[in-house]
Amino acid sequence: MRIISYNVNGIRSAINKGLLEWLETDPADIICFQELKSAIDSIPTERFEALGYHAYWFPAAKKGYSGVGVITRQQPERVTYGNTFEQSNAEGRVLRLDFEPFVLIGAYFPSGSSGEERQVYKYQWMDEFFEYIDEIKAEGKPLIVCGDYNICHREIDIHNPKSNKDSSGFLPEERAWMDKWFSNGMTDTFRLLNQDPHQYSWWSFRANARANNKGWRIDYISISDSLKEAVKEVAIYPDVRHSDHCPVYVSLAL
Repeated sequence: MRIISYNVNGIRSAINKGLLEWLETDPADIICFQELKSAIDSIPTERFEALGYHAYWFPAAKKGYSGVGVITRQQPERVTYGNTFEQSNAEGRVLRLDFEPFVLIGAYFPSGSSGEERQVYKYQWMDEFFEYIDEIKAEGKPLIVCGDYNICHREIDIHNPKSNKDSSGFLPEERAWMDKWFSNGMTDTFRLLNQDPHQYSWWSFRANARANNKGWRIDYISISDSLKEAVKEVAIYPDVRHSDHCPVYVSLAL
């Protein structure tokens, strides 16, 4: 089972930059998208279906904002749009797909970079999401949680940890949440197999950051610890350029 998480920073923009042509190369069996920035009726679903995918979209109520989606070659047993938290659902942040051997969650964590109010909501959302995931864990199936977490976990995950120590996405409280996340039954698939530095999934549009690889690793595929032995390959694809993010990948022997 090959899985990708990819913040496309506007799915229609990504399509215009060659997203569908890249999908024709068959990069994965399941791809979780974040930041659709599009209403469902503006997404050419039939073009994804023509490539052999079932497509599921959960846009935000606000036009041109947020939203998540999943395309999958294997049809899920059940699809659940959103969770029990009203603001999260209005912002289109969580999509659940149940498959026979596991539960897949596509998630787009809020950013706090626009100001204090959004940072406060980010902390609220993170606490709510942890509660939501705990409830799913209690169901007993292994979990795969793909998404833009909008947090760099450790210093190795950001190009300049000292100058960014007060930046949203690398704050002590956010990093502590990631510590809690990965010490409560979840594993960071990329770091399970790859401990190399300078491995990033997002770059600012400013100061030629991507060309100079001055980035942040904020996109993750987390799995239940019970699936660790199934991880066969991990990758980040910085040369795939439809967005300010790039895809992150895991191959699981399920």
